[in-house]
Amino acid sequence: MTRPFDDTTRRNIAARCAAFARLPTSEPAPALKRAAVAIALTEAADAADGTAVLLTLRAAGLRAHRGQWALPGGRCDEGETQVRAALRELHEELGLELGEENVLGWLDDYPTRSGYLITPVVVWAAAGAAISPNPAEVASVHRIALFDIEQADAFDFVAIPESTRRVIRFRHAGQFIHAPTAALIYQFREVLAGRDTRVAELEQPVFAWK
Repeated sequence: MTRPFDDTTRRNIAARCAAFARLPTSEPAPALKRAAVAIALTEAADAADGTAVLLTLRAAGLRAHRGQWALPGGRCDEGETQVRAALRELHEELGLELGEENVLGWLDDYPTRSGYLITPVVVWAAAGAAISPNPAEVASVHRIALFDIEQADAFDFVAIPESTRRVIRFRHAGQFIHAPTAALIYQFREVLAGRDTRVAELEQPVFAWK
């Protein structure tokens, strides 16, 4: 079912986020650094597709995770909250300047193999909000309709010899998007359906471990 990009959808998603039983926030393990990403909702490229989430392909010149799919985000600065970090990174990467009044909710923290504890922050961008990608960080920006992530076959799970945990994959445009991005989008999909599904144990592919 398509979710129109309107105030009714905004209120419904905010209500789903408020009802989500988020795991309690705790201090990250010493080996993990705090980070935050924005699950930024905006109008789909085709208005008929309703509401979409913004996804980026990271620039080839970045030191870490170059060329990988990602939600806008990054490491929290000293003394910075996860919400402020997600909003700052959204502005730095895509030129979207949103305030805390645009925040609809949070999802569970996700620990990565590369040493971060990521907090996903769900935000709403106004219709027609200008997106201006920073070429130093972003190779391309994609609007993934919520209809697409809610399909029964949008995600699959595979085994790898290096881990006992399942690797999650999200199929987009003939490619596989992996965790952490796939795991966070999957949990958001579950929140939209009213389910409290945990994703911290979903595995990343080996190439994302560094």
